[in-house]
Amino acid sequence: MTVETDAGRLKSEADEPGWEVDPDDEWGIAVITTVGRQLKLRREAAGMRAVEFGAAVGYGEDMVYKIEGGKRIPRQEYLDRADEALDAGGLISAAWEDVKKVRYPKKVRELGKLEAKAVEIGVYECNIVAGLLQTPEHARVLIEAAQPPYSPDDVERMVAARLARQSVYERDPAPSIHFVLEEAPLRRQIGGTMGWRRQLERLLEVGRLASVTLQVMPTNVDAHPGLDGRIELLKFQDGTAVGRADGLFNGRPVSEPRQLRILELQYGTIRAQALPPRESLAFIEKLLGET
Repeated sequence: MTVETDAGRLKSEADEPGWEVDPDDEWGIAVITTVGRQLKLRREAAGMRAVEFGAAVGYGEDMVYKIEGGKRIPRQEYLDRADEALDAGGLISAAWEDVKKVRYPKKVRELGKLEAKAVEIGVYECNIVAGLLQTPEHARVLIEAAQPPYSPDDVERMVAARLARQSVYERDPAPSIHFVLEEAPLRRQIGGTMGWRRQLERLLEVGRLASVTLQVMPTNVDAHPGLDGRIELLKFQDGTAVGRADGLFNGRPVSEPRQLRILELQYGTIRAQALPPRESLAFIEKLLGET
């Protein structure tokens, strides 16, 4: 069966911008190269030429060669249609579990890996709601506001990557996670009134989890160490840690004890100046009541 685009054309590279492999992503290149090689071997074993296979899955011949050559990241629909066309019994479709991770920007994927290993996560945000707390709508609006703008496909890619990190709440045992958010971003009605309401409701939902502590930094407090920007601290089971602050060490991640002590001092001072957790949730409930 041939699957075509709405316009009756087989899909080409122009129909799917933003699905190129990052040349600096060695792991991603290895995954896509392996998947492409397996697709080619199965196609040839089935006695199908690239043009015939492309017609069967709804893609042009050039796209088939690029995917098989590890130059393009296949979409889930491509893998599913290939699985059906080659009668692979779900083996090709299963490759999506690894392929979809290549879609996430390398930096975000690396951060997600660290968060997935951490037993304690501390985050201070001064300008936005932390990514681990964002609703899909909120994340999309923030990413779409970038200048120069991202392509629609890249926006979806980045939103998916940001939301994937939130699987950290589902870990068992769950890590201890604490957030400090500035009051001002909580009052900014990103996504309109309803989008803002859903984001505030999400904050309350996560803030009530047993493994999460959520604090709000009121605007009417004295200066504190977080005014230079974001701070994140991750601590691991083996006693090691890594942290980063916009205003320290040129914004680079650090893991040396002396540098981590400085980050911990700043983060501890920020938490001490913020509203206690119960008062913070009450503050967010009050904001929600104002909508």
